[in-house]
Amino acid sequence: MEKYIKYFFASYFLGISLFIVAYAAADDPANKENPDIETSEPVVTQEDEGNKTEENTDQQNTPTEADIEKTLNAAVEEKIEAQEEAVKSQNTIDELTDETRDMVLVYRNAIRKTESLTSYNKQLAKLVDQQKLSLSSIQRQLENAEETQRTIVPFINKMIETLEKFVRLDLPFLLDERRQRVATLKQIINFPDITLPDKYRRVMEAYQIEIEYGRTIEAYNDTITVDNEEYTVDILRVGRLIMVFQTSDGELSGVWNKHSKAWRKLPSDYNRSIGKGLLIAKKQAPPELIKLPVSILGKNYE
Repeated sequence: MEKYIKYFFASYFLGISLFIVAYAAADDPANKENPDIETSEPVVTQEDEGNKTEENTDQQNTPTEADIEKTLNAAVEEKIEAQEEAVKSQNTIDELTDETRDMVLVYRNAIRKTESLTSYNKQLAKLVDQQKLSLSSIQRQLENAEETQRTIVPFINKMIETLEKFVRLDLPFLLDERRQRVATLKQIINFPDITLPDKYRRVMEAYQIEIEYGRTIEAYNDTITVDNEEYTVDILRVGRLIMVFQTSDGELSGVWNKHSKAWRKLPSDYNRSIGKGLLIAKKQAPPELIKLPVSILGKNYE
């Protein structure tokens, strides 16, 4: 923009200078035609006086250099002001353009956010509807919780009583451990700080342990009474099918009689089989078939 302004001023001043030079050349008396001048004084007529008056008037109406310079300065200043106003207008237009562009970007971002929020709100509405259904189900469960508790507590007590009776009637293995487990269940059922589901879970764990006893074999040391004599023996339990014992020297073996609830001695023929069974239970020998006495309805079977 500054380059165009300088070019305009240079052209303008060059034109004014040419105009001044041309005007000065036209007004020079040396360039006018000089007719022969008579030495005698000219006769001044009334017509000549009128012409002189007109020439004087023309000279008075002819602009001077000062007037021309003043006019040029005024024109230049007016042009400069116009250019400045044009620059200000262009700056204002640029600012408005930038503001408009920013507003368009803000508007587009607002549209995108609105669409995203609309989709999100629809998804939330579905979740809220689903949660309302869940809350209704939970409310119904809470309404039935008191009734369920009144029903489950007697059921848990009955399970503990049944487990205690089962241990008492079962084979007499690990009696201290099993009886202590039942006693613990009887205690926790009365603890208010233990939740009802936790009480039920512990009872079920005790039942699961008793079930596992029926699928395993085990060997352990214990002191028993046989014919009113105490012996420290190794006891072999095969599930809940049979329990046999053998002394540490391998000379005496016996079996638990389920009907008489007492230990009885076995013939020495079983010593080798029972000894091998103890080694298998202790994982000191590979599994194999062994001969053990099985009592059913008071009869012994091999």
